[in-house]
Amino acid sequence: MGSQSGAPKSGQPLLSMRGAGKCVEGRDVGRDRKRHGGGAVALLALAKLALHCATAGQYGVFRDELYYLACARHLAAGYVDQPPLIAFVTWFAAHVFGTSLLGLRLLPALAGASLVWLTALVARELGGKGFAQCMAAFSILPVPIYLMLDHWLTMNAFEAPLWTLTLWLALRMCSTNDPRFCVPIGCLVGIGLENKYSMLLFAGALVLGLILTSQQWLLRSRWFVVGCACTLLLFLPNLLWLVHNHFPFLTFEQHSRMSAARIERAPLAFIADQAMITNPLLAPLWFAGLLWLLWSKRAARYRFAGWTSLAILLVLLVLKAKNYYAAPIYPALFAGGAVALEAATQHKGWWLRSAYGAAVLAAGLILAPFVLPVLPIGRFLAYQQAFGGFTPVRLEKQPPGLLPQQFADEFGWEEMARKTAAIYERLPDAAKSDTAIFGNNYGEAAAIDFFGARYGLPAAISGSESFWLWGPRGYSGKTMIVLGSNGVGDREHFATVEKAGRMDDPYTRDIEHFDFYLCRDLAANLGDFWPETKKW
Repeated sequence: MGSQSGAPKSGQPLLSMRGAGKCVEGRDVGRDRKRHGGGAVALLALAKLALHCATAGQYGVFRDELYYLACARHLAAGYVDQPPLIAFVTWFAAHVFGTSLLGLRLLPALAGASLVWLTALVARELGGKGFAQCMAAFSILPVPIYLMLDHWLTMNAFEAPLWTLTLWLALRMCSTNDPRFCVPIGCLVGIGLENKYSMLLFAGALVLGLILTSQQWLLRSRWFVVGCACTLLLFLPNLLWLVHNHFPFLTFEQHSRMSAARIERAPLAFIADQAMITNPLLAPLWFAGLLWLLWSKRAARYRFAGWTSLAILLVLLVLKAKNYYAAPIYPALFAGGAVALEAATQHKGWWLRSAYGAAVLAAGLILAPFVLPVLPIGRFLAYQQAFGGFTPVRLEKQPPGLLPQQFADEFGWEEMARKTAAIYERLPDAAKSDTAIFGNNYGEAAAIDFFGARYGLPAAISGSESFWLWGPRGYSGKTMIVLGSNGVGDREHFATVEKAGRMDDPYTRDIEHFDFYLCRDLAANLGDFWPETKKW
């Protein structure tokens, strides 16, 4: 561990370092890199892009997409439950591509396609030739968790490409012994932190991986310090916002971990989940990739990537994290597994390669309708019933419904706005200007913000997540239309509480089946009462 064999000798010119990096274990990497499947990889990336574009408008807008659209109307350096980048990306998408489902989902589809290409690039850097690069790229397509996450405009669609690109740069740094790669790596880590705080886990695991190998000398370079400075500079706006607002994300995460909806998995169940969300037939590939990175002599230069991946999996397992939090690390493991499979089958192994690829594709085709809206809703219900209600990915504990959560959260939002508008229109004109629409959940409030304008509704208010930061918008509390409530708590605070309608779409989640309440005369001014509404 203390060896510095990877470090350049004193006085060695940089040109010589680059030249030395091209020769690995007696072969010319530069010549081998010409034997790649660039055309096939490009076709695979286009296939993934086409798949997501074709299914973008099948159902409806997703709960979190509505929330990020609301955040995009309140651009800031931070939000209660996420860093700010997704709000700016959503603002860009809405203004450049429009707010149609395809317009909103084009960027995540492109991110998914880029992940195919980046995974092949990692395999190539690990020494993989044409088959390994194509197999690595192909492995991304039938993965249930990627099919799901790349369908929505959320930060999760950009997380895996950011991790994979950062890891590829680290691989290049170690293959060329050039510490100047620390600068773009530091920039990507900073951007990743503005996308999702999980980048901190990846960066820490990456540093640990380098410490545990002969590449640890790179961390003593002045370029590592420069890279860290780049990370801090890019993350600084959000960091200052977090300090100023007393780190609300920590409160949000604490409450999230205590939620009854959170799924906590025992170690063996967590590992089984990893096999399921990545496609059970691909689990042997990523597991082989992990072993190859950790123990293969051929992978000695890249050993840090194995330690990085293992550290992330162990930390998430110990913390009982959500099963999909490990998803961004699998492209690197798929790449390592593809290189190992290529080496194991290079002599008359074409039949094994073909059979394995066909089996993986078949499993992917079976699993795809459960995580991506490839089927019309009626046909999906029949398909789901044929499999006994099976789903390969569970995001939260939810009461059983017609649809799994990932699909249920795309239904009912416009109907909710339409029914709210019917209540609003029955009010006297004099009362409308001081009538607030309060959503108990961020999805309800965001749906009113997105669909309400076409029905003449004002923007909603809520105590949920970042809506609480945006305040009561000057409403007094004299008249409120309350969504997502059972009416019990409302009767404690209002003089009168009247049931005014019912939301009961069969395709929505159980929490979106509720009565609408028209509440009058809040006991205190809403501005004074606002701190009591906070629900993170």
